[in-house]
Amino acid sequence: MTRAVVLDQVLAVPSVTHRVEVQRISMAAGLPAGLHIHNCPVFGVIETGSVVYQIDGQPESVLTAGDTFHEPAGVRIARFDAQDEGVTFLAYYLLGAGQVPELDFLDD
Repeated sequence: MTRAVVLDQVLAVPSVTHRVEVQRISMAAGLPAGLHIHNCPVFGVIETGSVVYQIDGQPESVLTAGDTFHEPAGVRIARFDAQDEGVTFLAYYLLGAGQVPELDFLDD
């Protein structure tokens, strides 16, 4: 057995996580997610395909199968754009009591 840390992320605002909801999400080839924010921290791992990922104001990167990502609560995600082959990923939503995952799309 081997273990390797692939992501160790400090949360900007410590909070109580009551539950974690995991979703498998697929995006068609070339589909941009658009500028958006989440109401809770989101962690994810790319299963297949690739995306261009960018937190607003930071450099963009290309994520491929096995890569992990973190989208902080309330932070603008500038890009999460599926590339030519599309993308499937697991998203882990860290939710407080009574909270459901919400995604708000922004104009700019």
